[in-house]
Amino acid sequence: MRIFILSLLLQFRCGAELLSEMYGSLQSPNFPEPYPRDTELNWNIGVPDGFRISLFFSHFDLEPSYLCEYDFVKVKADGEVLAVFCGKEETDTEEVPTQQVITSPRNSLSIQFVSDFSNEERFSGFMAHYSAVDVDECSQRSDEDQLCDHFCHNFIGGYYCSCRYGYQLHTDNHTCRVECSGAVFKERSGILSSINFPSPYPKSSDCSYRIEVEEGFRLRLQFDPRFDVEDHPDITCPYDHVKVGSSHSCPITHTLRCLLIGSVSDPSRKQRVWTVLWRSVSRVHPDRQQRRLHPFPQR
Repeated sequence: MRIFILSLLLQFRCGAELLSEMYGSLQSPNFPEPYPRDTELNWNIGVPDGFRISLFFSHFDLEPSYLCEYDFVKVKADGEVLAVFCGKEETDTEEVPTQQVITSPRNSLSIQFVSDFSNEERFSGFMAHYSAVDVDECSQRSDEDQLCDHFCHNFIGGYYCSCRYGYQLHTDNHTCRVECSGAVFKERSGILSSINFPSPYPKSSDCSYRIEVEEGFRLRLQFDPRFDVEDHPDITCPYDHVKVGSSHSCPITHTLRCLLIGSVSDPSRKQRVWTVLWRSVSRVHPDRQQRRLHPFPQR
């Protein structure tokens, strides 16, 4: 007899029951018969990432009490209490689920049922049903907090990003970048601008351009006064920057006629614009090379 009683105690005071199916149901002990007194049961529901959990009570009949201090059902998610129910009719101090549907903020939900030492009126308890609900990640973000740079595609249990024509998806699977390295310009004059100019340049891009002219000429650069690249109030160019210099493919002894221009942008959304005009100037007749660069239009 003692073993039987001990088994009952273990049954109604044991650890949480784990539910991992995509849908299912749970109920108070002995349902639809009255539930036992002095009982505590816990259910932990977990579904795959990309889903939330919807919980609905089709029957609810618990002992009423002020602020649900006796018998109650408590619903929690990520340590936060979503609801506490008791009684069988809504009052100022008691809440019942009625037709309410509870949805978890993420992919887990915990339900706790507690009854105290008395159940004089023999309340029948509850029946609840849960199901996994797909999260539409693409439509639940503000413009400032988009998951994808260009296009977001939702599917059951997840999403993926894609980019407009001419862009490539970054290895982070969210950012759209451009392939903009290796271009060589040999014209005597021209204009080089940031990608998408005059629209903001793309994120996470590392572009390099080479400008070279024939022997006997040197290069003169003039940046548009509308130059607008992300900066920092205390540190020089820690994020986006445009660098003019040389490398092994453009020897330092020839930098006057061969220049490398590099443009780097980080993953932030503060992209802006830049453009530069170059012109080759004769080194043989310095008196004739006073042809000035055509100035850019002012703002």
